[in-house]
Amino acid sequence: MKQYDVIIVGAGPGGIFAAIELLRRKEDTRILMIEKGKDIDKRVCPMAIREISCAACPECALLSGWGGAGAYSDGKLTLSPEIGGSLSRYVDESALNSLIAYVDGIYVGSGAPEKLYGGDEEEFARLADLASGNRLHLVPSKIRHIGTDKCKIVLKNIRDSLSGKIEIRFNAEAERIITVKKRAAGVRLRDGTKLCSGFVIAAPGREGSRWLEKEAKRLQLTLLKNPVDVGVRVEIPAHIFEPVTKIIYEPKLVFHSEKFNDRVRTFCVNPYGEVVKEYLKGIWTVNGHSYSGRKSTNTNFALLVSTFFTEPFNEPILYGSYLAGLANLLGKGVIVQRLGDLHSGRRSTRERITKGEVKPTLSDSTPGDLSFVIPYRYLCDILEMLEALDRIAPGVNSEHTLLYGVEVKFYSMLPKLTKSLETEIENLFAAGDGAGVSRGLIQASVSGVIAAREIAKRL
Repeated sequence: MKQYDVIIVGAGPGGIFAAIELLRRKEDTRILMIEKGKDIDKRVCPMAIREISCAACPECALLSGWGGAGAYSDGKLTLSPEIGGSLSRYVDESALNSLIAYVDGIYVGSGAPEKLYGGDEEEFARLADLASGNRLHLVPSKIRHIGTDKCKIVLKNIRDSLSGKIEIRFNAEAERIITVKKRAAGVRLRDGTKLCSGFVIAAPGREGSRWLEKEAKRLQLTLLKNPVDVGVRVEIPAHIFEPVTKIIYEPKLVFHSEKFNDRVRTFCVNPYGEVVKEYLKGIWTVNGHSYSGRKSTNTNFALLVSTFFTEPFNEPILYGSYLAGLANLLGKGVIVQRLGDLHSGRRSTRERITKGEVKPTLSDSTPGDLSFVIPYRYLCDILEMLEALDRIAPGVNSEHTLLYGVEVKFYSMLPKLTKSLETEIENLFAAGDGAGVSRGLIQASVSGVIAAREIAKRL
């Protein structure tokens, strides 16, 4: 039986950057990467070519395969330790900033654009002061935008750079992490194949988060709580938000509602972008993309409310799935509603949306009433924040503004980890979004580097 030094489960950013770093530290490291999806050139979503329905795919090409879910994201590299994950739990701010700059350099070297947004400190300070005067906190950050259309090119360049240096098995799904006396010893695949190694990095991405959670429970690892984010995607004419997005491409604005004191935030702002649907484990949710090669006349962004559940309920993923499923039940997919109709207590109709000033970029959505889906508390939070945003970008709170729902962001259950991201099983490390330590390309990539550096010391 072939013996590897390191087995990496998952070919998303966490797994990819772990492999890059291991080779940089010790070029003869014997690395096997297991990925249940396909290689980057073979990842094709049937919905994009309109041949078969989404449910026909055994593995989602949007979420699985080389590059993970990031391959079909709009490729925002957020260069801030405060955004995109919880690695500040494990690494001090100075070290984390250094790691962020390090992985950013690899992305740029692989074809990501050199242009940075948010670099004008004077303009940023002015916008931050305006936001602060309206109970909004603008999180300092610089952003590099790759674009959905160029993400696959960058990831292919990284793939080519690793060709022949590591072994990669596509269409190979991990079933169990093998341990011997509380020590990682390899991985067993779904087809029964056993693969041996001295170290295992579990980086299965969002698509594999449930698998990792089940494995963590089977291995009796301590699991920490993570929240669920529930909200809507807002679509407005691009010129309304341009005074903000021209200063910082993806503004991260945080608001605490007056009525419930809940934390509400903007997420995934897409200037001149498009609203899209996502299919995840039997439910439709909503998201947004922006491209480097084409532009719409609209800007879209999510408004999300974070919730930590306490006893007796501790199923945040189930709760978020239920709300998204309720929207699917009522709207047979994603629901869209004019803000004016929501305020008037009536459902939107196709005729009212057509007459409105905002033309929806997601045509495959059903006019309806989000108040039948989103809990009263969340709706109050969202409406309060829209009012606050309107004071820094007049027109956001217009009756013509479109709201799509439900947008849900699930955070994976977080295993108890050391500062080097090692679990309570010796030589078993966890990285990326699927392990709950990151929520974005940059911090997922950094987490892979952190784990790899510790493994390299022990090899």
